[in-house]
Amino acid sequence: MDDLYDEFGNYQGPPLSGSEDEEEEELDEVEEAEDLEDAEAAANRRMDMTTGLMEMDDQVDADNMETAVVLHEDKKYYPTADEVYGKETETLVMEEDAQPLEVPIIAPIKAKKAELLEQQPLKTNYNNEFLSGMMTNPELIRNVAVVGHLHHGKTLLMDMLVEQTHDLRYEWRNNERPLRFTDTRVDEQSRGISLKSTPMSLILEGSNGKSFLMNMVDTPGHVNFNDEVTAAMRLADGVLLVVDAVEGVMLVTEKAIKQACQEGLPICLLISKVDRLITELKVPPNDAYFKLRHTIDEVNALIQLHSGNNAAFQVDPIKGNVAFGACQSGWSFTLLSFAQLYSAVYGINGAMDPREFARRLWGDVYFHPDTRKFSKKPPIQAPAQGSIERTFVQYILTPLYKIYSQILGEHESTVKKMLDEFRVYLKPSIFGKDVKPFLKDACSQIFGSATGLVDMMVAHVPSSKAGNATKVERLFTGPQDAEIVEHIKACNPRGPLLVHIAKLYPKQDCSTFDAFGRVFSGTVKAGDKVRVLGEGFTPEDEEDSALAEVSKVWAYQARYRVPLTKATAGNWVLLEGVDATITKTATIIPEAYEDEVHIFKPLQFQSQSVMKIATEPLNPSELPKMVEGLRKINKSYPLAITKVEESGEHAILGTGEIYLDSLMKDLRELYAEVEVKVADPVVSFCETVVETSSLKCFAETPNKRNKVTMIAEPLDTGLDKDIEQGHINLDWPRKKVTDFFRDKYSWDVLASRAVWAFGPDKQGPNILLDDTLPAEVDKNLLNAVKDSITQGFQWGSREGPLCDEPIRNVKFKILDASIASEALHRGGGQIIPTARRVCYSAFLMATPRLMEPVYYVEIQAPADCIQAAYAVLAKRRGQVTKDLPKPGTPIFIVQAYLPVIESFGFESDLRYHTQGQAFCLSDFHHWQIVPGDPLDRSVQLRPLEPAAPQELAREFMVKTRRRKGMSEDVSINKFFDDPMLLELAKQDAEMQPVY
Repeated sequence: MDDLYDEFGNYQGPPLSGSEDEEEEELDEVEEAEDLEDAEAAANRRMDMTTGLMEMDDQVDADNMETAVVLHEDKKYYPTADEVYGKETETLVMEEDAQPLEVPIIAPIKAKKAELLEQQPLKTNYNNEFLSGMMTNPELIRNVAVVGHLHHGKTLLMDMLVEQTHDLRYEWRNNERPLRFTDTRVDEQSRGISLKSTPMSLILEGSNGKSFLMNMVDTPGHVNFNDEVTAAMRLADGVLLVVDAVEGVMLVTEKAIKQACQEGLPICLLISKVDRLITELKVPPNDAYFKLRHTIDEVNALIQLHSGNNAAFQVDPIKGNVAFGACQSGWSFTLLSFAQLYSAVYGINGAMDPREFARRLWGDVYFHPDTRKFSKKPPIQAPAQGSIERTFVQYILTPLYKIYSQILGEHESTVKKMLDEFRVYLKPSIFGKDVKPFLKDACSQIFGSATGLVDMMVAHVPSSKAGNATKVERLFTGPQDAEIVEHIKACNPRGPLLVHIAKLYPKQDCSTFDAFGRVFSGTVKAGDKVRVLGEGFTPEDEEDSALAEVSKVWAYQARYRVPLTKATAGNWVLLEGVDATITKTATIIPEAYEDEVHIFKPLQFQSQSVMKIATEPLNPSELPKMVEGLRKINKSYPLAITKVEESGEHAILGTGEIYLDSLMKDLRELYAEVEVKVADPVVSFCETVVETSSLKCFAETPNKRNKVTMIAEPLDTGLDKDIEQGHINLDWPRKKVTDFFRDKYSWDVLASRAVWAFGPDKQGPNILLDDTLPAEVDKNLLNAVKDSITQGFQWGSREGPLCDEPIRNVKFKILDASIASEALHRGGGQIIPTARRVCYSAFLMATPRLMEPVYYVEIQAPADCIQAAYAVLAKRRGQVTKDLPKPGTPIFIVQAYLPVIESFGFESDLRYHTQGQAFCLSDFHHWQIVPGDPLDRSVQLRPLEPAAPQELAREFMVKTRRRKGMSEDVSINKFFDDPMLLELAKQDAEMQPVY
């Protein structure tokens, strides 16, 4: 018995035959079987009588479901996806959770905040119907570009005009910090500078109460963003040049004057921040007059230099195209508006002519109190009575100084007494404000709105209708006798639609762009079917064109947009739905336009993109996103160049460090939204020659039926710039082209007529010239392959033999050509590669050299930091050209040339060595030859050691070839045919006895 159970009481004996429980179960089964009806009913509940399959009964009572026994594998803990989301929703089940823990399962919606935009249009002093009505009269429209140097007050001017025309919020009006209304981007507000040009359409009143529609665009003042200034000037009819009264003419000021003169735009001058002379420099009124006069003389000297002594472009306060102001204090005036202020304050409207009084308020003009007359000679006065002041000092600066001194330093009662003389009465609460808001409220009440500024622009900037005639002559590529030109000159709203797009602005989600342009003819409205012509469109090649539909039309108002039902000729408009095929600029015409179509010229920039970076996504699978982001970058930045190198890297070219920094920020956060790796910045090089080819170089086609002979030689000095700036164009009549080369560069008539093409593009800085003689070469056969040879020349000049960089400043001469008479043997596949190869061989035999870009650097620093600036420049191969004091200020200006490849980190280095007291701006200026021979194989390059000056060309070439995945040295066999190599060996053998 003990063996049947273990120590724990568990049964371990032989299996039992039966038990009492089993006997009871058998008895129960017998009893159930006796009742046949109950058995059949039970079976029917468990069995399908038709199929014999076991199924659950769907009609089970709720009580039975609660008490039903459910197996573990049949238990249902959660509802299915179909029950939750519905059968029409596609669900994805992942067997393994591959998502990192720090990444949310459902990513939150990210609201991009690229711009500070208002949800609703702001309230203005006029309604939108009045704005739409003004847009229909081009005679009352002025299109003005506000340009100037960095921090000279352009955005403050726009703020002043916005405050005078808009009902702004309380916190905006009573904030001591500038509003910066036209700095719509978040990074513009954080950096404190404008990065993009921002247009606004404002209705402003003149002194006579007449309203005008002022289309004004605020442009960046940093030299790296000069491309935005170029785009703004393309659409403007005049320029408002803003110059700081203390700093005077600076780098960007000179570039703006040069560009305005080249575009033929009249210049109005606003000397801003005049209050700095009073509050910061604290100069006497007489010295302030000389400072202002010196600034105007500087501007006129630059205008005279760049306009070719055109007196119409000169600025003069007496002419009325010079204004003075302090926009942060809310005031501005011209001589005429100040004379009108005198007339209004003293109630002598009928007794005095303000225009005659204004003519006597500038220059060496004095008031004689004894005779009560104005004269250019100062009156004779006793020394005890003090010196006699000029009228500008006596009637303008002295009262201005007194206004500032009393508001800033006197008691409230004294200020009230002074304001009573101007018939200005302020609320008592205004007197309790801080100094800046109080000064702003008082001065804006004394001087009123910017009527003087409006009168100046109305008088000296042509109307939109008059500006159309000038624009079409300068910019339209079609014939001037075409029918569309007549409609443009008449600014005809019923003519065929013609819109010139000069800038693209991203939407808030950065998915698409809106096109900003000027309507030159016709009327544009939502729903119009149009044809968009790109920069590569020609009547012969219509590939660069596409059909589109205008979905919306707006008037751009910086932080908000005013929807328009239509926009007529002469207006600036923002169009939605036409941006798909636009890269930089475009021309929009009706879809059903049947006449011959021409476009407007592409933008011609004052600078070049010479700084290069290579990018790749951190995650290779996100490459398509980055490529799409680069495409949008190319649309957003007019001077940005994005391309794919032969090595596969994606290169971005920009004008400078801050330009590329802003560009990469947009790429990462707005357009691609991926993490991007950036290589160390490099620069673009060019290849050139310094001598004529040492022998005639030739190349044969693969079929041995054609042979082309060329030489290469340097181009005439300055001719490359003339070609790039459009001073010479091969589309001109032959006589005009011949006269240009003969008069300016002393070419003979035969050479002038023998120019075939420029390269690497239509206005490239290289020339292909046919120097063959009709007695030696069949000209008919040569002209038959002219296009193929030209294509080979342009291909070769686009990618030079040294390191695949563009060729520059080289003239290629065709000396001889043997062309097959059968057209089958002289096809493009035979001629084009041969022409490229002979260009390379002629280039390599003409002492090739490498060229690097050079910045013009302008440094502002106090006198005690000049030596430190010199030291920093010397370490980077910089060359100082001039250092001079800025008159009337303690600042010195250092002007220098600095190679771009040495400029990385230059600004930080300069600030470090000057304790942050120096500020610099750099802009591309010219190309210069890198010292040394790039083909000198005797140069040994050691890692982590700087190369000697004469080894720089070799170092730059080798490192560029390595970066591009090329062999370290130039292969001669790649560019020289076997017969050419034999000829070289033969000449080398002949030269040996000489040495």
